[in-house]
Amino acid sequence: MDDERYARFPPGFFDRTDGSSDAGFYQHPRIVTHIDDGAIAMVSCLYDELGLAGPQAGHQLDLMSSWISHLSTPPPLLTVLGMNAEELERNTHATQRVVQDLNDDPSLPFDDGVFDGAMCCVSVDYLVRPIEVMDEVARVLKPGRPFVCTFSNRCFPTKAIRGWLHSDDSAHCSIVAEYFHLAQGFGEPIAQRRVPVNGVRANDPLYAVWAYKTE
Repeated sequence: MDDERYARFPPGFFDRTDGSSDAGFYQHPRIVTHIDDGAIAMVSCLYDELGLAGPQAGHQLDLMSSWISHLSTPPPLLTVLGMNAEELERNTHATQRVVQDLNDDPSLPFDDGVFDGAMCCVSVDYLVRPIEVMDEVARVLKPGRPFVCTFSNRCFPTKAIRGWLHSDDSAHCSIVAEYFHLAQGFGEPIAQRRVPVNGVRANDPLYAVWAYKTE
């Protein structure tokens, strides 16, 4: 990669077993959930805590999205960006839908400072240019607003980056935190292992790393 920030990672860190275009891999819709109900409940709870859901949430951005955004209550505006048009069309909370492969083009097709928050659920492990994506998220966020990445211990192994596959859960948190450190426009990241909520049992662990756009 030309961006010298990636030199902080070992050679081959962002390689994948299947290096072919993601367009083919995601051409068929997957109307499924990739984490269990307990983990989904933890995602929704975190979104509530960060002010990403509900009538006061403004305009939210869901990156690498699908047919569901795991928001307990929809915000007034929700832009979903993902790989499969049919999945995005089924997202009933979405008010705008964009089909885009961030591994092919990390530039977001939005104006500066238009979003009140951003989220990426169980997909950060597939990004081969994550620092550039985070640069772009910071650009389109309003100052002081959060971008949160949540993930578990499941993935499509042929499409996840090698550095993720060869790291444990704790290291995954450190990896995503390092993306935030290296990106332009975010404050100090927060990393947590989330705990089950409302008595809902979770077999899948749920981790979250987030940071706020600098003022």
